[in-house]
Amino acid sequence: MVAVSTSTLVPDAPRWTRYVAIGDSFSEGLWDAPDGREAPLRGWADVLASRLSARRVEAGLAPLEYANLAIRGRKLHAIVVDQVPAALALEPDLVSLVGGGNDILRPAADVDRLARELERAVVRVRESGADVLLGTGFDAVGPLVSATRSRVAVFNAHLWSIARRHDAFVVDLWGMRSLRDWRMWAEDRIHLTTDGHARVAQGALVGLGLAPDRADWDDPLAPQPPTPRLAQARANAVWLREHAYPWATRRLRGRSSGDGLRPKRPVPAPVE
Repeated sequence: MVAVSTSTLVPDAPRWTRYVAIGDSFSEGLWDAPDGREAPLRGWADVLASRLSARRVEAGLAPLEYANLAIRGRKLHAIVVDQVPAALALEPDLVSLVGGGNDILRPAADVDRLARELERAVVRVRESGADVLLGTGFDAVGPLVSATRSRVAVFNAHLWSIARRHDAFVVDLWGMRSLRDWRMWAEDRIHLTTDGHARVAQGALVGLGLAPDRADWDDPLAPQPPTPRLAQARANAVWLREHAYPWATRRLRGRSSGDGLRPKRPVPAPVE
């Protein structure tokens, strides 16, 4: 694992030298792209890496090295089995492990089992000497995701306990007030907009014990007039046709949006 003496760091200069993000579409950065969905994707983990790297450079240190192994559609078991070993092989000193959302979307999800699997992965990463950044589930808006609220709440309770037991960091997505606003969510109502990803990156800095770049990073958006019912109905019809139906069809066929995809940034490289 790459290391640096903390005695050389200035206040608030990140001590981490190599960061690897693992997970699903959230960490891959889906919808944070010029055209909304397709490459080149950015996302909160990329933004976090750039901010950590910039602070290191400002302190006279080498840029942060960063890799992102996250792939959309991955369930927690695949993240733990495939991505955790691959991440550890890159010898990071910081790993963000955010997953379980694709499992919890299923009504029959065993949240306790998911928590046990997550904890085993955290233990494995911590035993390597790397720090771990976890992320709670969202207290999200929208008909599909909000139906999972009780399962997400139980999973979050497990996650905070896991973090306490193994000295892990947590980005508190559930507690972010700004993400309760539908304007932070993309057209599919499951993934975040560019602004949403940027705010999560600020929350990740706070979760890591660092100062955010923006004091207003989690301020709620200014209220807007209610959307007329006819406009709501039309938007719901578009969502059902273009997003909900394809998602349900893939699920019935046992397919994933990430089938055949490879990580977007598989090799650690300096973040300029």
